[in-house]
Amino acid sequence: METGWLVLLSVALGLTVGAGFVVLLHMAERRGNNAVTVGSTAVPDGVEQVIDALDFAGLVLDPSNNVVKASEMAYNYGLVVNQLLVHDELLDLVAQVRSAGESINEEITLARGPFGEASIHLDVQVARLGSRYVLVLAEDRTDAYRLEETRRDFIANISHELKTPIGAISLLAEALEPASDDPDQVRRFAKQMGTEAIRLSQITREIIELSRLQATDILASAKRIDLDEIVASAVDQNHVVADARRMTLAVGGAKHVAVMGDEALLTLALNNLISNALQYSPDGSRIGIGVHHDEGVVELVVTDQGIGIPEEDLPRVFERFFRVDQARSRNTGGTGLGLSIVKHVVQNHGGDIRAWSQVGQGSTFTIRLPEAVKAKAAAQGDKR
Repeated sequence: METGWLVLLSVALGLTVGAGFVVLLHMAERRGNNAVTVGSTAVPDGVEQVIDALDFAGLVLDPSNNVVKASEMAYNYGLVVNQLLVHDELLDLVAQVRSAGESINEEITLARGPFGEASIHLDVQVARLGSRYVLVLAEDRTDAYRLEETRRDFIANISHELKTPIGAISLLAEALEPASDDPDQVRRFAKQMGTEAIRLSQITREIIELSRLQATDILASAKRIDLDEIVASAVDQNHVVADARRMTLAVGGAKHVAVMGDEALLTLALNNLISNALQYSPDGSRIGIGVHHDEGVVELVVTDQGIGIPEEDLPRVFERFFRVDQARSRNTGGTGLGLSIVKHVVQNHGGDIRAWSQVGQGSTFTIRLPEAVKAKAAAQGDKR
């Protein structure tokens, strides 16, 4: 009897343990299926195809704010890096949509380029996509902002700057008639009128150039450019003036580094810096032009031994029409637009420009641009 009971008890225990094991397996299977569902990065049907077809920025975020799908323009605008949304302003909008559940449409301004000085203006829409995802759409409105800023700046500045040469020409013209019997006076007034006419033409030309820079996106049609060629071209344009004043244009050795951009505009920017250095430096002095690069950043440096810039004026030297020395600017023919043009060229290339100066010692202007790393690496790979 005792043996029979032991057998029955063993069988019962075996069945109980077996049943428990089956239940545990079933529970584990269900948890596994749930984990697969939660961890899936698949977006709803058709969304990936729509994102691929967009000609503006579009991206989809999962519950952890990882970018599971993004259009090409989302990368071009610099919104996505390493599958993450990098701008806090956009992340705040996403958080609001997750919290309130309602769509948001806002215009925001974000830093553009690695140095954060230039901006990109976006019309942004953020909305839920199903129960788990968030959709972000962003259209570039930078050109529209640039055009509006150009219009305002043109109206504000042009009337002030043009009235000086126009007024001078008008006064000289009035003075010509009474002096008609004095050939020497006529010649002197005519020469002054010619000088003011040249100045008027230069101001007009530079205003048009500055307006064009503000209204276009250089990086949209950028090409790979060797900076040694930019330096050689800009130096060549200033050699005649330098030689006439016995000044030395000292250029550092070839660096063979490249940037992405517009060759003519970068040459114009460097030419303006060298021309500026020549104007404000004494005869027989030295102008240094060099190229440096480190960790993906390229620097174009122009150093002079000129009169220098007071510390309080340094923050304003890149403003339109700002002149440190009004009288000297008139004597040298300066319009106050050269450094502003340089600033806009550099910013349109995703870089920045810095100025250092000490009164009586000279000035140093440094253009900083992103190096064309990928193109350089590819070229090195071809050589190997």
